[in-house]
Amino acid sequence: MRDFAAIDFETANECPSSVCSVGIVVVRGGEIVDRFYSLIHPEPDYFQWFCRRVHGLGPEDTEEAPVFPYVWEKIEPLIEGLPLVAHNSPFDEGCLRQVFRVYRMDYPDYVFLDTLSASRRFYGRLLPNHQLQTVAAACGYDLTHHHHALADAEACAYIAMKLL
Repeated sequence: MRDFAAIDFETANECPSSVCSVGIVVVRGGEIVDRFYSLIHPEPDYFQWFCRRVHGLGPEDTEEAPVFPYVWEKIEPLIEGLPLVAHNSPFDEGCLRQVFRVYRMDYPDYVFLDTLSASRRFYGRLLPNHQLQTVAAACGYDLTHHHHALADAEACAYIAMKLL
């Protein structure tokens, strides 16, 4: 796969619409050509302790952040015409669909591809698990800032370039 956009969301709570950060890595011709990261003011606007424990973000990080529609205005031109790739894509696609619904935005039926499924097909039982950091390492990528949306999107992009 030579042209795609890897995407990763972090959420503030158990609601898929509560995206609080997004990372995008655009790949064209098999090369990373653009990166985008933003904090997002989540909706609903509260942070669960278990989410904070995973990504380290809290209300102090997002209280001045833009709401999703303003962030998506910047992302949309970057990803236009590209399939979206995520590790465990049902999660990220679910977040995207739900946040579009919350803000009553028309969802453009993005095509999602899943590096988690690709890893299971490619590596099978050769890996102890198929978590993002494990698969990234198997693909030669050192994911040192796991659960930072941009770092995770970049790891996903490297996995996709190898496996898809």
